[in-house]
Amino acid sequence: MSRSASLLRITIAYVIAIAAGLAWLVWGPDTGQLWLDGLIADLVATLVIFAASRMHGNSSFYDAYWSVIPPLLAFYWWVAADAGVNDTRWWLMMAVLLAWAIRLTANWVRTFPGMHHEDWRYAVVRGRAGRFGIVADLMGIHVFPTLQVFAGLVPVYVVATRAGEPLGLLDIVAFVVGVAALALETVADLQMHRFIATRRPGQVMQSGVWSWSRHPNYVGECGIWLAMGLFGLAAWPGAWWVFVGTAAMLAMFLLVSIPLMEQRSLERRPEYRDVVQRVSLFLPRPPKKNDPSLSRT
Repeated sequence: MSRSASLLRITIAYVIAIAAGLAWLVWGPDTGQLWLDGLIADLVATLVIFAASRMHGNSSFYDAYWSVIPPLLAFYWWVAADAGVNDTRWWLMMAVLLAWAIRLTANWVRTFPGMHHEDWRYAVVRGRAGRFGIVADLMGIHVFPTLQVFAGLVPVYVVATRAGEPLGLLDIVAFVVGVAALALETVADLQMHRFIATRRPGQVMQSGVWSWSRHPNYVGECGIWLAMGLFGLAAWPGAWWVFVGTAAMLAMFLLVSIPLMEQRSLERRPEYRDVVQRVSLFLPRPPKKNDPSLSRT
């Protein structure tokens, strides 16, 4: 299947998924809680994408869900809560969230080669589950990330439903953090794209922001969710629980995504051992100088 045909099928699946979620919100039972209505609609849409993934034998149908759904949920909450259109905090937060969603979705579209490609991590997840592969596909690849992102959106819900709180310094800090995180992700992706286009077999990326962190794109991603948490705290001072989603995101990257990436890089690229010795795993810092005593084995 061609790349354009693959993207068309994925787009159709997303239109159906969003329509299914919207149908639940319009005609489904009213729980009386905006956040719960949003969660149920989110899960309904996720099940549609899961069905499309199984029909096409490719769980990468879900990849764009991470960035497509958050702005839609945010605007649903904002409209349903009848928040004020002049709420500066809301628009500052949405500027960051929308820019993040557009950038991440566009980056996925740009790099998705077609239906023949599936994120290699999905096969690992299903393989480890053995005969329960379909359960791992549903829960680990589709439902769990949906719940993860939903947790990250808790502060967005707070801002959407508590419009009118005074704008303060924390809002400015949140906006700066969000813009900085977005800039880091963008630069990291652009540098990686250029590297991939010219790299030799086995070569490892270790220049630009990738010389300060082995996973700068994940640092930027966590920074986005930290910014959302700061906006939520600004809207509801003392509500420390708005950072639960931020903490969950950090834990997922540090305990699941990064270890998988590290193992794969070490297995496929011998040069990566040198990078591990010199470059920070996560938080950016100046790289260590080469130490002749630390030779590869």
